[in-house]
Amino acid sequence: MAEQRRTHAGSSKKASARRAPSAGGPEHAARAACESLEGLIGHPSEGVSAVRREDHGWCVVVDVLEVPRIPDTTSLLASYEVRLDQAGELLEYRRVRRYRRGAADE
Repeated sequence: MAEQRRTHAGSSKKASARRAPSAGGPEHAARAACESLEGLIGHPSEGVSAVRREDHGWCVVVDVLEVPRIPDTTSLLASYEVRLDQAGELLEYRRVRRYRRGAADE
């Protein structure tokens, strides 16, 4: 029983050392942008390449797999700029770049 208490106390100490992300922070904005964009355009997101706080919300750049090909290095991806309000609701989106996987920025 003493062993159980020690284990429990140790795990609560670790849990308190980790900070929970804020509800309206950049992590929330990135997740919300990916989910909203995937639902609208029907392509899976590959990741987020930028998150920026704006006056009335967030601007997130989401990279999306638009045309999967074999080999994978010839797949076409696109970067979408997604604007969200402070609650994480989609305001607008637009494609800002289309590129081949593995292509370096110019």
